Amino acid sequence: MFAFTSHSQFLSKLTLLAQSARKESSFTVTIKRYDGHDRPKPREGKPPLPTPAEYSCLIRARSGAKKLSTVVKRDEVAKFMESYSKVLKSSMDGLKKVKKVKNKAKAAQG
Repeated sequence: MFAFTSHSQFLSKLTLLAQSARKESSFTVTIKRYDGHDRPKPREGKPPLPTPAEYSCLIRARSGAKKLSTVVKRDEVAKFMESYSKVLKSSMDGLKKVKKVKNKAKAAQG
């Protein structure tokens, strides 16, 4: 089975990943429901995988070849998201504001 990092390690590595991505490229973060299974669904005729008592959140971050992941239990989601939002806010200070065009006619004119 794949070894996930702890929450504090994930957040510290995510900060470093965001700083390196600012110089070189971009990074993506995905969040999805995780049931604890690391294998695909069994074929027909085989017994199905048991359903978990409670689901967790699988959080992955990727920049180029660097990959991070952690699993957050249901009880710890609010605390983790607070810390996660602080990391994202601190790493997204270099974004450029997009200028919006108010009218399509003005956009066509230049």
